[in-house]
Order: sequence, then structure tokens, then C-alpha cells
Amino acid sequence: MDLQELRRFPDVDGPSLSASDAADRLILDEAAPWLAEAPGGTVAVIDDAYGALTLGSGADGVRVHQDLVTGGRALVANAERLGGPPFRALGFTPDLVDGARVVLMRLPRALDRLAEVSALIAAYADPDVVVVAGGRIKHMSMQMNDVLLESFERVDVSHARQKSRVLFARGPRRDAAADLLAAWPRVQTHDGLTVAAHGGVFAGARIDIGTRLLLDALDDAAPDTPTAIDLACGSGVIAAALARARPDVTVTATDRSAAAVRSARATAEANDVTERVRVEQADGLEAVPSRSQRLIVLNPPFHSDAALSTGIAHHLFADSARALESGGELWCVWNSHLRYRGSLERLVGPTRQITRNAKFTVTASTRD
Repeated sequence: MDLQELRRFPDVDGPSLSASDAADRLILDEAAPWLAEAPGGTVAVIDDAYGALTLGSGADGVRVHQDLVTGGRALVANAERLGGPPFRALGFTPDLVDGARVVLMRLPRALDRLAEVSALIAAYADPDVVVVAGGRIKHMSMQMNDVLLESFERVDVSHARQKSRVLFARGPRRDAAADLLAAWPRVQTHDGLTVAAHGGVFAGARIDIGTRLLLDALDDAAPDTPTAIDLACGSGVIAAALARARPDVTVTATDRSAAAVRSARATAEANDVTERVRVEQADGLEAVPSRSQRLIVLNPPFHSDAALSTGIAHHLFADSARALESGGELWCVWNSHLRYRGSLERLVGPTRQITRNAKFTVTASTRD
């Protein structure tokens, strides 16, 4: 398969964003001897971006888990357009790697994501499993080896090629991995609000500075609304805080990340607000009817994979404008250097500054 034929759709696209790269090709080349000998149904793929590893593996009955719902849809679209081996999309559960002999994965940027994924593989895969995990060298660190060694006996490193490298993990330490896996999600309490987070979720179980600034300003946000949306919810901090502060409000928390959705559900449970916080995995507000919302709250991401991209934020601004009723408000916090106010004015409506500190700005945009 020519990996250059893969497409990112329906994810955001741009000049610096591609559907496959040299790391995907290196992972497949290094894994080829093990893939050739793997019985059907014993290959698993984790965090494949848009299908390069799944479709390029040539393996029968691949089990695959992609954290982003947009990545999963891109894999399906690429498979329908280009062909490839049959695969099964699964959640982040033991079934994903149970008895697996070969696991292909992209190395995540977050070490806590690598720790949780490694523990799942080591706890449930075949004792002879080999994990072939690769990435771009600029996003790799020696700490990744240490994290893998917490769950595996041996970690080897490939030669570099096209600024990419592969790590090989073998010899699962089952008991240690089971203990590590049981420690997820990580939990912290901040001024009475408990935050639960799985590996890879933005800020983990902390509350980042921007979110704190936004939370401190939300008392005046649509005080009479019966519902609210925490868009790109991450660990669900805003959803849980709104539900705690407003006993009559029902909150929908939505994120395209499966790890974020699991985290937000755990955060809602930890704060006893599960009856009023509904968590959904979705691409933006795709499941929300147009002109139906009075309040949307957003701390927008500004990364797509490893690349900086404002396209995600603009997509979420436009989606919020569609979902807001006339007079409804989008309350947003953003890194001040990104200068989003003009985009908010254009895509949503009149925008006023609520507060600002040295790094972040909080605005409220009214749908007109």
C-alpha cells in the first residue's frame, strides 16, 4: 500500500499536517519479520493516526484502538477507498491485546499515556509479545525507555531513519503491569473538586492555569440556563465544576478523545454529579442540534498530533456558532498570543473580554 494515498478526512487538514510519515514506514519495516509469522488475529495496533499501521500491516484480523474518533473515521474511509486487511475497532480494554503476539503503536507524546498503554499490553498480551513502537526522534526521549521497562523486561532501540526511530519492548512483567494498570485513572482533589485522568489527557489530574482562570469567571455565564456544554472537555473539570455550582443545570461534556471521555466520566463520578453530567465522544458538537444551546464553555486545544494548528479551534468556534441559540454565549479561554478574538467575532458574534492574566484571555461571544 502506498501510504501517501492515505487521507486525514474528516480530521482537520493543512500544509503541515499529513496522514502518514516516516515513523509509520519505519514501524512497518521493522515489524515485518514478526508480522509475517503472526497467526491471524494476534496483531494489535494502538494509536494509529489515520490507518497507516493497520492497513499497511497486511495482517489478518487486526485489532485496533485509536484514541481520536476522527482517526477512527479516517481509518474506515481510507480502508473503503484503498482496501487493506480486515480489522476490528475496539475500546481501550483487555480484549484489545488479549493474547496478542505483535503490537504496533505510535509512541505518544505524553509519558503517562505510554505508561498506561504499556501496562495494558504487558498485563494481557501473549508472554512472547513484541511491541514495535515508533515515532519522530524530536518527540522521543530516554524516559520512554524507562517507562516501558516498568512493564517489560527488555527494551531495544532501532537505528534512526529519516529522523524516526523504533523501540522494541519484550518480556512482559505481568504482575508489575497489573499493579500499574490498577492505578489508573490518576486522581487529585483541588479545593473540593476531584479530577480523574487517564494517560494522555491534557493536564492530567491537575487543573491548568487557563482552566482555572475560566472557572473563576463562570459565575456570570448565562446564569439562567438549564443546560450547558463543556466542549473539548478533557478530564471533565469544567463539566463537573458547573454541575456542582449549579444544581439545576444539566451538562453535556464532549471530546473526540476516548481517554478524555473515560476521564470525564470518572471525574463526574468522583464528584457525585453523574446524574447531571452526560459525557459523549464526538467530533465537536456533531450530536447537538442547531440553535439549541444557551451556554457553551471551551478551552480549545491547539495541537493536532504533534503539530501546532489553530484549525481545531476555528472548527470548534464555528460548530459552537451553529449550536448556539440567538443570544446564546460561547465562553472561551485561550492563549493570548493566538489572538482568537477576531475569529470569534467573525464566526460567532460580538465578543467581549471577561478577564486576562499574563498568558491567558477569557472571552464571551454572543450569537447574534
